[in-house]
This record gives sequence, C-alpha cells and structure tokens, in this order.
Amino acid sequence: MEWIGAGSLLAWVWLLLGQGFFWRTDVRLPERRDPERWPSVAVVVPARDEAAVLPDSLPSLLGQKYPGRAEVFLVDDGSTDGTGALARELAAARGGLPLTVSSPGEPGPGWTGKLWAVRQGIALARERVAPEYLLLTDADIAHEPDSLRELVAAARSADLDVVSQMARLRVVTFWERLIVPAFVYFFGQLYPFRWVNRPGARTAAAAGGCVLLRREAAERAGIPEAIRHAVIDDVALARAVRRTGGTVWLGLADRVDSVRPYPRPAELWRMVSRSAYAQLRHRPLLLLGTVLGLALVYLAPPCALMAGLADGDTTAAALGGTAWAVMSGTYLPMLRYYGQRPWWAPLLPFTALLYLLMTVDSAVQHYRGRGAAWKGRTYPAP
Repeated sequence: MEWIGAGSLLAWVWLLLGQGFFWRTDVRLPERRDPERWPSVAVVVPARDEAAVLPDSLPSLLGQKYPGRAEVFLVDDGSTDGTGALARELAAARGGLPLTVSSPGEPGPGWTGKLWAVRQGIALARERVAPEYLLLTDADIAHEPDSLRELVAAARSADLDVVSQMARLRVVTFWERLIVPAFVYFFGQLYPFRWVNRPGARTAAAAGGCVLLRREAAERAGIPEAIRHAVIDDVALARAVRRTGGTVWLGLADRVDSVRPYPRPAELWRMVSRSAYAQLRHRPLLLLGTVLGLALVYLAPPCALMAGLADGDTTAAALGGTAWAVMSGTYLPMLRYYGQRPWWAPLLPFTALLYLLMTVDSAVQHYRGRGAAWKGRTYPAP
C-alpha cells in the first residue's frame, strides 16, 4: 500500500505543477478594447426539444447590446415540443435582435443532428448577413446583455479566430453540486486552458455552449463539413481551426450561464456517459488506461489512508492523506468559482468514482449499439 500511496502522491505533485495549472480558475476573457468598427455577427442556435429552457435563454440573445449588426438564427432540429413556434412567440413579445427560425429536416448521412443544424444556420446567415463572425451557442445558454460585445472585442483585440467560454453550469441540487463543478474541473485537466491558449500549441479545445468563430477561419477549416460526424463537436472544431493555422482561446465565463437543470442523477449520468467513450476514440486500451489512471489518482489516496490507519502503517497513511489533501486543495478554486462550500472538496474521490462508472457505462452502451445517444438519436463511431 505504501507504493500505491507514493505513486498517487507523485501523480498529484505532477498534476499540481506540471499540467498547465489546470486547477486555477483565473483564465477569463483576455484584455480587450473596443474596435474602431464593430463587425457583423450571426448568432446560430441549434435547438432540439428545448421549449422548457428557451424562455430563459433566447431573450438573453435577442437582448444583446451590440453596437454592430447582429442577427439570431435558431435552427429547429426536428423538435416535437413546439420549440420553433415558441421561439417566434418570444421574439414577437420581447423584440430585440432580428430572429430567423428554420428547420433543416433530418440530418444527412454521416452528420450529427447538431452539426446539421449548425450547417443550416451558417448557410442562412451567409445569405442574409454575410457575417464576419459566427456565435455558435446552445439553446440552454443565457448571455448577459454585453456578452456578445465582450466576445467580439476580445477576438478583435487579440486577433483570435476562436473565442470560447465554458458556460457556468447550473448548481442547485445536491447532485448538481456533487457532479457539475467536477465536470469542469476534469475538462480543464484534460485540456488545460493555458495550454490551449498558447499560440501554436498542440492542445486544442473549445466549449460548445459559447463559441465565437471568425467566418474566414470556419471556411478555411471546412467547418462544419469537416467535423460533421463529431459527437464532441466543440473540441473537434477547435482542432480543425488550429490544424489550418487558426488561433484558439478558451476560458471560464463570467457572463454566460447554462439554464438547463439536472435535478436527478440519471440526467447527469446521461450527460457524461453519452460522449465519454467517444472522448476515448472508442479504443478499449484507452478505456483501460483511463480506468487505471482514475483509480491511481483519485481512489488510491483515501484507500491508502484508510488501509494504513487500519494496519498501523503510518507511512502509507501519511502518503495517502497527503495526496488526498493536495487533491482537495486543487479542487477548492473550482468550488469557489461555483460558490460552493469547501467541504465538498474531500468528496472528490467519490465523484471521480461516479465518473469512472459513467465512462465504463459509456463503453458498454457503445458495444450494445446505444452509444452517443441523445434526444432520440444514436450516433455510431465514425
């Protein structure tokens, strides 16, 4: 047990200092200034059965205080709950930016539903606005009135092709508090924001809820056609832009929030498991390595501490306890960002165990032919 505790502690020393300081939450929009001329922007919103959240999100887009020309294109992706009609009603009642609602029909062969909807929205925007930038945002994302202005100012000031913000997810229920901050924490561990934001870096990622994309960069990278099959479309988009010489920035949001509730653990489970195995490129060896890595990094510290105390092995207990303390300390900034109490930090091993089980379940569902299932559609591995 001493060797396990030592290995886990070494892993945490590396994660603390050598993984791009992923645990820090100070990566926010870069320094920005107003451009001399505000470029035109098309806001593209793919929506499938989003009537429950649309009243909390769409008015925030229509109410953007943007000095240049901007229009909103909501693409109703085969909804059965009246999403398109509700969007028109909200626009008629609230006013604000012009809104176009369209429906592209069922996805073409090899396309995911979301990217098929994005394709339709971009095509409409090119016809009507000829936008210089595209804001790709999900139907459950609410924006503060100056969100678009700040995104464009950041892109212009730093000459960025992609400016993406990880929306602040809803944290109200017990299960949301247990799982949601860890979701962002683990994402940052996989894609450290500081590494993503280095010019020419190999690491590339974006957060799909809020992506400002320069139209020229989208055309150069062949977006969305080049990533039409991607289940994890935000990361695929960032990689496509970077491969073609584009610049990418990713950080945490102050003005962008998800309004989607996850009141029950089953809903959070589906949110993670639907794409976890796709993240591992559907490779069994990567799954095995991930399971072993999660066990060593997150489960071994409390196990070493408890086993050491039970057996009177003070060295094992000290190594495990120190690793657990370092782990908890790295989680505190994310808890503060979400306004949560510090006592959630020592529960991170239990949360990691849930994520491990979600990842295994994602693989099981894939091999049963139900992988990457979302809102009535199932997507095979590309």
